[in-house]
Amino acid sequence: MKTLVIGGGGREHAIAWKLSQSNKVDKIYCCPGNAGISEIAECIEIDPLNFDALIDFVKYEWIDITFVGPELPLAKGIVDAFEKEGLKIVGPTSEAARLESSKVFAKDFMKRHKIPTADYQVFTSLSLAEEHIRMKSLPLVIKADGLAAGKGVFVVKDYDEAYSALKLILKDKVFGDAGKSVVIEDCLIGEEASFMVFTDGTSIIPMASSQDHKRVFDNDEGPNTGGMGAYSPAPVVTKDLQEIIMQDIVYPTINGLRSEGIRYKGILYAGLMICDGSPFVLEFNCRMGDPETQPVLMRLEGDLMDISMAITNERLKDAEIRWSDKSSVCVVLASGGYPDKYKKGFEIKGLDKVKGFKDVVIFHAGTDFKDDKIVTNGGRVLGITAIGDSIKSARDRAYEAIGHIHFEDMHFRKDIASRALNRG
Repeated sequence: MKTLVIGGGGREHAIAWKLSQSNKVDKIYCCPGNAGISEIAECIEIDPLNFDALIDFVKYEWIDITFVGPELPLAKGIVDAFEKEGLKIVGPTSEAARLESSKVFAKDFMKRHKIPTADYQVFTSLSLAEEHIRMKSLPLVIKADGLAAGKGVFVVKDYDEAYSALKLILKDKVFGDAGKSVVIEDCLIGEEASFMVFTDGTSIIPMASSQDHKRVFDNDEGPNTGGMGAYSPAPVVTKDLQEIIMQDIVYPTINGLRSEGIRYKGILYAGLMICDGSPFVLEFNCRMGDPETQPVLMRLEGDLMDISMAITNERLKDAEIRWSDKSSVCVVLASGGYPDKYKKGFEIKGLDKVKGFKDVVIFHAGTDFKDDKIVTNGGRVLGITAIGDSIKSARDRAYEAIGHIHFEDMHFRKDIASRALNRG
């Protein structure tokens, strides 16, 4: 079988890596891919938003199924375009993907279906939003409505921070059309967790739990990023809590969408805050998380191709999905200055030394080739991911591997998974 992976980050490298382990997969293509992905897939230079060109390529190459990694093609309707041509593709339609592409839609949907989330208000007027802020107690969370690559969320602790965030979104339009409106919501205090599921619109199978690290610096300081590291499992998600998440959040979401005439197929990701043992939805994503995918897929013992076909054929209940009892930790190596301005083109040294490490995989994110050398080509550059008998052993292995890698201005957090270790 042939498969196409859409995207070029660490998540897509992990997806391609897992697909390559299937004895049913003969050929993997990736659009656009990166330097690391090119070792296991043929990278093609087609704009991921040029759906007509992608469809022509899939038909010409007789590709059996396409797996979508990032959110933007989903929001723009890649699944709609492929399904119209009778092509198999893993992901929700653009209407279903509004759970991620519009925070206003998601919050209103949760309110309609009594899914636990923080209280909120929506504003398009800067002056009205500022007036609302003055009447609220801090901290608060301010979110741009649309897609902002994980950077449109501000946790504000004083009024100056709040006004600055509102100005950036509504007046300065730093997020473009994504900032036409803002959601201002109460700040939930607790422990975050990432909860992803496979679904064919009827059957729902949870993935291994994980926990992301959004802030750029140690001790959860600095601005939000796309994610600086993750680990799986997340100890906060106990067996009992998983059942509550499924009953109170996941099933009501999939069933609520179906009651509104929307069939959701693919991956649903609920970003959660666990407050005094109860889960609340911070946000929905309509694809696998990045970097959560890296440690989660390291623990998947089932065949991702079989799962993908089961989703598209609406036979997920027949899929065999198993998870390793081991733990996995991913540490992101980023360019200095990320998530703001950073430089590209620096040679990455030490990759060959780490390739021989047992139970360690280097997932490439922002990498490219220059003069036959692998160089940096993005904010998040690599995801060093290790698996071990415990979170501590996996974490130690990942950081040991990092000690052999270097590029100019390399930055990474030193405390990934420390919360899990501190629990006990």
